[in-house]
Amino acid sequence: QVEITESGGGLVQAGGSLRLSCTSSGLNLDDYVLGWFRQVPGKDREGVLCLSLSGVTVSYRDDMKGRFTISRDNAKSTVYLQMNNLTTEDSAMYYCAARFRACGYDQKYWGHGTQVTVAS
Repeated sequence: QVEITESGGGLVQAGGSLRLSCTSSGLNLDDYVLGWFRQVPGKDREGVLCLSLSGVTVSYRDDMKGRFTISRDNAKSTVYLQMNNLTTEDSAMYYCAARFRACGYDQKYWGHGTQVTVAS
């Protein structure tokens, strides 16, 4: 059984930083990529960053380049999302999701999300 669990969300002041963690179980990370998505109520879910099997960062949005980074610890089956210089527009539920072999939008497995709230 596949499980994906996000953690690390919370309340932070604008300009601050947070590191989200995504831990997976039941997944072969040689075959699945893990990526981060976010959603604000009333809006479509959007991609943030994904890490390819070869370790290349795939960015879904240009405005996150330089502020957000993604990394992976295979020994812990964990992917991290480091978010710096946060703005109120980054407030959202952040989800981690797995897709077979390559980054994309039709993820197969999803976590339940972790809430990030950025206060002005």
